[in-house]
Amino acid sequence: AAKTLPGWPVLWAALVVMIVGVALTAVGGAAVWGGVALIVIGAFVLGGLTPVAPGEARVVQLFGRYVGTIRAQGLQWVSPVTKRQRISTRIRNHETGLAKVNDADGNPIEIAAVVVWQVQDTARARFEVDDFVEFVSIQTETAVRHIANSYPYDAVAEATSPRAMTLRDNAEEITERLSAEIQQRVQSAGVRIVESRLTRLAYAPEIAQAMLRRQQANAVVAARQRIVDGAVGMVEAAL
Repeated sequence: AAKTLPGWPVLWAALVVMIVGVALTAVGGAAVWGGVALIVIGAFVLGGLTPVAPGEARVVQLFGRYVGTIRAQGLQWVSPVTKRQRISTRIRNHETGLAKVNDADGNPIEIAAVVVWQVQDTARARFEVDDFVEFVSIQTETAVRHIANSYPYDAVAEATSPRAMTLRDNAEEITERLSAEIQQRVQSAGVRIVESRLTRLAYAPEIAQAMLRRQQANAVVAARQRIVDGAVGMVEAAL
């Protein structure tokens, strides 16, 4: 936290000093120089007033060196020679574009996601990367593509040996892993991932019909297998 003073008392004190300075300049004579000095001092002090709105912070630098962050809301005062940069700490949404990638089986799929994130470490967000908003955007899309490449879209192999985890059937687990991967990628920018969700997940149009027919065929095979297993069970029970 940056060292600050309450802004309103400083504001009134600076105004009083400037009013006294104006009065001295009106008197004339040697008091003019004293009045000018008071006006300059008051104006210099006013330069340190810093309003901080809800949902934002101010990163403070003194001659290029980071000295702290102002998070307290309202009118604050810091040294007028410091540089104060506004940075939003509000919760934000980022929705990735529709990406066309191959899943773990090599099938082309379309995938998109929305990520809810927030700046947690203002210093790292400001100084560790050039543009933390763009950084989050790029790293999110990279993570979405990596997750899509790591798992099959659906268990379309043999019905008797289904996949352990798929993009379609294990949405909760997949989104948890997506959130964890994005968090790891954006940690250096001081960003916290609140949650992530897949907003689009489907086979690419050129193979959608073929994969649908394959899924229907697997369902028929699985149903027949269950009938056979049931019949065998009844025979064994009868014997």
